[in-house]
Amino acid sequence: MLSVRTDTPYLPWRDPREATRLLRYALHRQGFTHTYQSNGNGMSVLSVLTDLTVWCKNGMFVWNEDGLESSHPADDPVGAARLIARHYRRPAPDDLPEKEADQSVRAFAATDSERD
Repeated sequence: MLSVRTDTPYLPWRDPREATRLLRYALHRQGFTHTYQSNGNGMSVLSVLTDLTVWCKNGMFVWNEDGLESSHPADDPVGAARLIARHYRRPAPDDLPEKEADQSVRAFAATDSERD
């Protein structure tokens, strides 16, 4: 959660540009490094992947997951980034649980031995 003093002239999530910028940085930390942000007319849009665009309007981040609209409060860009990463991030080989990694290594080893 962002820490904001009570005398701050504006709150970041009331400004869609700022909220989206914070989401963009949070997504970069999650590994989504090729993003594009555009702002205008009281809203902001962040293109993350070819199949993922996040809109920020009316204090909410809004995007589509599997044809359903998902949303998250704009005052929690880190939480929104976590939800997005959970659904859209492709696991790297290092991220596989140990059991799955062992099975893929065994399958690879069996394939190699059959070829020899």
